[in-house]
Amino acid sequence: MKLNKRNIKLIISYLTSISLSIISHPVFGQIFSTAQNPLSVHWNYIESGGFKIIYPKELENDAQRMARTLPFIYPKVGLGLRQQQTSIPLLLQNQGTIANGFVQLGPKKSEFYATPPQYFDSQDWLNNLAVHELRHVAQFDKLTGNKNHPFPELVYFAYFGAGIPIWFFEGDAVVNETALTESGRGRQPNWIMPYRASILEGKKFSYSKAYFGSNKDLTPGYYQTGYLMVADMKEKFGQFISDSLLSDIRRRPIRLYPFSKSLKKYTGKNTKKYFEDTQEKLEKKWTNQQEFLSTENYVSLNQKTSLATHYFLPARLNKKQILALKESKQEARHFVLINQDQSEQKLFGIGYQEQPWFSLKNNILVWDEIRYDPRYKQRSYSVICTYNLMTGEFKKLSSQSRLFSPTLSDDGKKIIAVKVELNNQFNLVEIDARSGKILKSIPNPDNEILQTPCFDQTGNQIAYISVTEKGKSLWVVDGEKKRSLILNSRQQLSRPVFIDHKIAFNAHFNGIDNIYTIDTSTKKINALSASKYGAFNPTESGDGKIIFNDYKVNGYEIAEQMLTEKPVGENTFVDFSGEAEKQENVGNVFTHIPDTTFQSKHYRQGLNLFSFHSVIPVIDNEYIFGLELQSNNLLNTMDFYTGAKYHRDLKRFEYTADISYKALYPVFSILYRNRPKRTFYRSKNTIQQGDWRENYIKLNASVPLSFNARNQNYSFTLNAATSFTQRYLPENMPSNFITALKFPMEYNFTFNHSVRTTERDIAPKWAQILRATYNHQPFDKNLGGEIVALESFFYFPGFAKNHSFLASFNYQKATGVNQYATEIATVYGYNNILAKSKLQNSMLFNYRFPFAFPDWELGPLAYIRNFRAGIFSHYENIGKDTNIGEPKTYGIELNSSLNILRYQPVVDVGARLVFVNKIYHQNPILEFSFNYSF
Repeated sequence: MKLNKRNIKLIISYLTSISLSIISHPVFGQIFSTAQNPLSVHWNYIESGGFKIIYPKELENDAQRMARTLPFIYPKVGLGLRQQQTSIPLLLQNQGTIANGFVQLGPKKSEFYATPPQYFDSQDWLNNLAVHELRHVAQFDKLTGNKNHPFPELVYFAYFGAGIPIWFFEGDAVVNETALTESGRGRQPNWIMPYRASILEGKKFSYSKAYFGSNKDLTPGYYQTGYLMVADMKEKFGQFISDSLLSDIRRRPIRLYPFSKSLKKYTGKNTKKYFEDTQEKLEKKWTNQQEFLSTENYVSLNQKTSLATHYFLPARLNKKQILALKESKQEARHFVLINQDQSEQKLFGIGYQEQPWFSLKNNILVWDEIRYDPRYKQRSYSVICTYNLMTGEFKKLSSQSRLFSPTLSDDGKKIIAVKVELNNQFNLVEIDARSGKILKSIPNPDNEILQTPCFDQTGNQIAYISVTEKGKSLWVVDGEKKRSLILNSRQQLSRPVFIDHKIAFNAHFNGIDNIYTIDTSTKKINALSASKYGAFNPTESGDGKIIFNDYKVNGYEIAEQMLTEKPVGENTFVDFSGEAEKQENVGNVFTHIPDTTFQSKHYRQGLNLFSFHSVIPVIDNEYIFGLELQSNNLLNTMDFYTGAKYHRDLKRFEYTADISYKALYPVFSILYRNRPKRTFYRSKNTIQQGDWRENYIKLNASVPLSFNARNQNYSFTLNAATSFTQRYLPENMPSNFITALKFPMEYNFTFNHSVRTTERDIAPKWAQILRATYNHQPFDKNLGGEIVALESFFYFPGFAKNHSFLASFNYQKATGVNQYATEIATVYGYNNILAKSKLQNSMLFNYRFPFAFPDWELGPLAYIRNFRAGIFSHYENIGKDTNIGEPKTYGIELNSSLNILRYQPVVDVGARLVFVNKIYHQNPILEFSFNYSF
């Protein structure tokens, strides 16, 4: 189809939308939750030294312990920031099975998720959270002055995000957790392993890539980057360098790049220069360390890839095939069979796991995965699934369970797993592998945290890891007898497996994570691997060999070698937090915690529905702006907002109030507006202007449900709403002006199904969205009319990985007062094209794909992550205005994700060129889009 020659100009429009979400690491990830707990949870609280600890009654012991611990350690945690007192509510969560902890403002609070992961530090889990998260409390208090200013919290929070890089917040906290304890992530070689591997392989990063990440390479992450930079600052500029930086930022907040300028003031270097110098230091330190290590190179049994790819937990299925759990930047986690020629056969995808885990015995595959409560997302479960490789049969052995690290016996008939109760009681349980019935529970009277158990070849002995504040231990249980092989070690002991009369396990005795064995009789320890960067997850593979993960620059690869024991070697670990530890000089901050019992009281949810925290500016558009007072209660069960906005064009104010109650299964909300309105109408052959005010009240009820099973996600939302509008103070309005709109009814149902996505995916490989809407006026005979709308969106795989094809089919029928309403998806450029008839249907085809991942750092201006393109062909009112051969609009689009001015939000910018069917006599339309997310 040719455009007329006169269509040379472009119509340019701007499409701007804003999406805010927090996505980060699952442990200490600062993932701020707005989810609710079920109504069955009964809450108590304890007040102790500025902390108000709110907790489910099952966690009484842990709450008492935290009430003793937090006020005692806070002066030591805050010392380097000159903070000695605080006031903050702290919630202990026990309904979930995903480890997390965070501190937030708006409202100010902290949350500790009490169920620990199956792999973490060598100290008590809640203590681990406390020493890290309290440093964030001290950081916030330093910047806000620890004073209750009237409603400033979200303004502060927004400034922190814009003015201070998150790597500093997290790096300062990790240095602190390491310096104040005998553990801490700074002492874990595998935590810093990806960065060490990259540097020693000659793969250095730009500041932006190390900070913001990459869609193709493994990068250190902002936790590790921040830890290494802050540790270096403390070594060179003393214990109080963080205090100096934050104090200077607080005194002079309104500057471009405030952190970088304060850093230069105190160190002589801006952030980019400081990062580059730190990276040079790391290269020297790690190169020197490597000279003292005796390492081996292992041949990889998996495909070579230039893209970050992991093959977790390899196990031999037979002499010609290996089973592994694979994931990459392109592919979500799934089981894969690897043949001798390194070709691969994908089996099936699985659901979310905090850490990769499965066990294979006798052609039976068992693993755990997270399943969420359909409505209350604070509650989640860890369920056990099995798959029979011979019959292809799937089974979900447990429902609504809290079972972790399931491991099969050699005959595939029993499973040993960790069970965590709601009161944080840990036990090992034996489970029937066919029925899922718990056969036996092994007592744990000291309630140590238990991890990664396994059977021996007979199924009679069990080895496992325990964790306490004193460290990690390796135990063997044989019937009623229990004995320790390694006791209270600060080594990162993990995943023991029996090999004859010995046990292989992971540790870092020589300063690098490797595989070791311990003789169960003599307790002598030897090394089985000597990896350059890290070896993990051993499994006996037959013929006197073990198969394991060998870490290389692009991820966890698969290696195999003979069972050959070697000397453990000397510890060569490079401790970057050593100077900070000397400065703090407290040893372990958790020693000498006082033994006190506090009075606990019932926390009454009904009396704590409001928590006012912020007055924020709001801008609807270039004509409407104002202020809003916000309240969100601590349990996320009620939100309340009220404010005033000024309409610059009308020279009048609008008053607003919104309330949402989310504790019940349905979510109820009420919206109120007292607002000015203006319209233009024709009277006596002239255009007249009319004004009025109106009270508008809307009631809404919704039931949002979602489910997940393996790599499939489902959601259902049922929504019903009605409203009442009373108009008053009419000015120059016609005599037939309607003063009341009485309870129009709105109904909506949405179904959504999708498979798990990866960071390179533009859309799910497979997804379906179906939506039905019905609006009518049953209570107002003067305003007849209704609208019925049906929408559908179908996502399919494209021609290559991460490509996406969307087909959308939509229909609406609108009558009466609704006849010009739009309830369905429209063609691109819709608002810039004069319609020929009322909208009745649309058919939309989009093909989108990524084509470049440059990781370009354009100085301080931008860091470009990727480029994406797309083509589209859109139809409207098929059979009437357009037909299959001639779409209403078609064209191309180009998008890119980037970080601007070295700030954390990911900005998505795009341009779309829309060509219009010639029957509309319309110029091409150029649209620009701008979105951002945290």
